[in-house]
Amino acid sequence: MRLDNRRTSGNIVDRRSSRGRTIGVGGGIVGVIIVAVVTLLSGGDLSQVAGNAMQMLGGSDGTQQAARVPDAEEQQLYDLSSKVLAGTEDVWSHIFEKEGWGEYTPPEMVIYSGSIQTGCGQGTAQVGPFYCSADQTVYLDLDFFKTMQQQIGASGDFCYAYVIAHEVGHHVQYLLGTLDKAHAEMNRLPEAEANRISVRLELQADYYAGVWGHTDNELFSSLEEGDVEEAVNAASKIGDDYLQKKAYGREMPETFNHGRSEWRVRWLSKGLESGDPEQGDTFSIPYSSL
Repeated sequence: MRLDNRRTSGNIVDRRSSRGRTIGVGGGIVGVIIVAVVTLLSGGDLSQVAGNAMQMLGGSDGTQQAARVPDAEEQQLYDLSSKVLAGTEDVWSHIFEKEGWGEYTPPEMVIYSGSIQTGCGQGTAQVGPFYCSADQTVYLDLDFFKTMQQQIGASGDFCYAYVIAHEVGHHVQYLLGTLDKAHAEMNRLPEAEANRISVRLELQADYYAGVWGHTDNELFSSLEEGDVEEAVNAASKIGDDYLQKKAYGREMPETFNHGRSEWRVRWLSKGLESGDPEQGDTFSIPYSSL
């Protein structure tokens, strides 16, 4: 992805030095990451994921604090994240004006390490990146990108950009009223039915990430050979079915809350191809057709 000479965002906040890295005491950190990716890659219920993480870590809330010093690779990821966030600001401002949706108000993005207090509760590195509508902020521990590469074989600058753009997609849903409406409906429904609405939210955020990639390329000629393949590869490895099979050896469709890999790839690809935010309605079509 071409990011040279691109501006950085003024809405990024570096809180990596606010505290040391939090190391959970217990077992199975890899398992926690897999379940967290299933639940929260695009802004699910933070309190639920944190609880699940603690259970998988042996039920302990003990932590150890260790000093950390950002290395060159981490600083490179920070710079990439800032430029990608700036790109989402430029693109969605352009789209909101073009569509007559009013003025786009960008989210803040907080870069942290270990754990952080948010408007949605305590966030930890184990839950992965997430969007909190209570404070309209995207939270990201940069180590997540390293985890993606090591645990599921997904990497590359546009792959990481897709993750950020997906979270910003939830912010777009918030601004358009989609997120609050969906969450209100989910609170009234049994878990299995609520999960289906969550899937629709996540797939639409994937679509919006694709719309961003398409439009960013139109405005800045940002895509290079192999970039789309990086993002599609990531989408194929963060589907509920893929991650559940990786973690448990089987899939449990009634617990899906992000969608199958093929669905995530389909909606991301559709957004990348069309660039039209109006074609991302994941709510009015039959669930089986997603």
